[in-house]
Amino acid sequence: MTTKLVDGKGRLMLGNRLAGRMVIIDDSDPNHIVITPAVAIPECEAWLYENPEALRRVREGLKQAREGRFAKNPPDLAADAALADQLGD
Repeated sequence: MTTKLVDGKGRLMLGNRLAGRMVIIDDSDPNHIVITPAVAIPECEAWLYENPEALRRVREGLKQAREGRFAKNPPDLAADAALADQLGD
């Protein structure tokens, strides 16, 4: 535990360990302030982290790619596009 002094402009120096990092500040309790290091996820990608099966599959695919394990027969993108056109919206 460390004692720090908040300056006249309301700033608190946390030190090099958190320099340049995003944090979440929970000050909902006036007697306790909790600072948690965080990362931001673009809204359009948040669905992936809300879907455990999709996230597992993406991680597995990335693992396979790192190991050089690729499909022997790549997908037929032209055929897939034609099928998508037939299905419509």
